[in-house]
Amino acid sequence: MRSVDLTSVTWRKSSYSNQDGGQCVEVSDDFAAVVPVRDSKYPHGPVLAFGASGWASFVSALRDGALDA
Repeated sequence: MRSVDLTSVTWRKSSYSNQDGGQCVEVSDDFAAVVPVRDSKYPHGPVLAFGASGWASFVSALRDGALDA
């Protein structure tokens, strides 16, 4: 597996995260092929990297309500 340097990545909080400190997911749009995702409460913790097309499908499913409980 190839490692990616994330030291200068620009993170943005997901619009699905609430503003009072819970469920804080951050993503980076700095890469074309992968989307790094992290928990903003643990900025030095682990990062998950998803393929860009898979991430786009996931976000579309969220927007469409396909993942509602």
